[in-house]
Amino acid sequence: MSRRKNKHPKRAVNVKTVVVASAVEEREEREREERVLCLRIPDEDDDFEANHQIQKEETTFKKKGAKRKRTQQHECDVCEMTCRDSYALKVHMRIHTNERPYECDVCDKAFRQSQHLKTHMRIHTKEKPYECDVCEKRFTRSGSLQSHMRIHTNEKPYECDVCEKRFRHFQGLKRHMRIHTNEKPYECDVCEKRFRESGKLKLHMRIHTNERPYECDMCEKRYRHATSLKYHMRTQH
Repeated sequence: MSRRKNKHPKRAVNVKTVVVASAVEEREEREREERVLCLRIPDEDDDFEANHQIQKEETTFKKKGAKRKRTQQHECDVCEMTCRDSYALKVHMRIHTNERPYECDVCDKAFRQSQHLKTHMRIHTKEKPYECDVCEKRFTRSGSLQSHMRIHTNEKPYECDVCEKRFRHFQGLKRHMRIHTNEKPYECDVCEKRFRESGKLKLHMRIHTNERPYECDMCEKRYRHATSLKYHMRTQH
């Protein structure tokens, strides 16, 4: 049986091209992954705002039911975070193991990363390499400078999703949220009164300790709070 000659050879080529392109698109679609942001609250080692304030670590997650790609070999078996290489995974694992191999030889404080130790050492050396180009105030960390600049720019990137109040720093938003949740994590170990902020607890403890750190330099009367001394100075002297 003889083969029929195609009357429209160009059309056949076009059809083949469409089929190939469709197959490529399907393969790319199967391999495409959803990319989401994994939010991690920074710990005491991190440079808050830049390396330590809330950090966004871009993490890869597979679609439900999809096969895991063979190229993703550096995945944490605890939280499934995907790291760019084996070293990054090794450093990440210290979050789970709490391993802190880098120790300050001045105060013995230990850190997970060498860069965190390097930043910490500036506390002892008084080195402040980051300077504000508006008011010339200097900082030990780039993140601290970045946070400071919001005073000049009035930038408030952190917004309360309940009342829409905005804050310059993540910690300010975090403290504010306790108003809505009525969370009071700080408790007095004497009278069990609870507070939203650690500073409020510290002030409260002076009632029990009778500590009065603020002294009038004219009559030597002492006060628990700076505001009380300020009022005394305005009304008595």
